[in-house]
Amino acid sequence: SINIFSKRFIALQSVGNYSYQMILAREKTNGKRVVITGVSRGLGRAMALEFARRDHWVFSCSRSEKGVASLANEIGDPHSCSVIDVKDDASVKAWAKKLAGEFGAPDLLINNAAIINRNQFLWNVTVEEFDAVVDTNIKGVANVIRHFVPLMARRGKGVIVNFSSGWGRSASPEVAPYCATKWP
Repeated sequence: SINIFSKRFIALQSVGNYSYQMILAREKTNGKRVVITGVSRGLGRAMALEFARRDHWVFSCSRSEKGVASLANEIGDPHSCSVIDVKDDASVKAWAKKLAGEFGAPDLLINNAAIINRNQFLWNVTVEEFDAVVDTNIKGVANVIRHFVPLMARRGKGVIVNFSSGWGRSASPEVAPYCATKWP
């Protein structure tokens, strides 16, 4: 669940052993367009639900059909939940073009989608698993930026948020690929 604290609307979301904090807004902002990746669970889902609750337009994606369907049922219209894998540049391009054509450029772009490898030393991580982490956590962010930021730039405004991780600074020997992709 999300707990809201103070006039600054600081939202605290607990996911497993971790707590995430985000400052959503000082007040309602008359329906900003918010694009969020990685919304099937955790922080992405919490942000999508909270932005929708605050009457912003949420345009979200995840590679999980089940997660997207669940979120879509919960937030309903006028929000848009799409099954998109950010690793797939062509899919991200088509998604950005569709959203821009229907709703215009986003006011806020949140790159939240990420994956982590299974706990094991780097030399035991398969090439496929390593590639999946890099392709999602680095190339996926680049794909989303590549297709949404030009729309925002043409409009002359917008905010971009790319999530990093504390592990990007401190590292952990069993999730080295993830740590390498999360440098702030």
